[in-house]
Amino acid sequence: MSELPDIPGLAALAVCESLLLALNDRKVMPESAIVGVLRDAARAQEDAAPGDGMEESRLAAAGLLHKIIDGHNSVRRP
Repeated sequence: MSELPDIPGLAALAVCESLLLALNDRKVMPESAIVGVLRDAARAQEDAAPGDGMEESRLAAAGLLHKIIDGHNSVRRP
């Protein structure tokens, strides 16, 4: 039997990506700033203090953020 994914986390990610797209579409934030936000979020996960038992989850979150950056998911391309 497969485990259900983190439904609240997936919903939060979808909302955040939609907000970043809307900010870019309306020219509130340029692409470089959006990528900066995503990089900062990844770095925060990578640099979190060890010892709380969440290291694997934090590194997985950072990896996902890097995939979002590399795939340009949060910025529309013409």
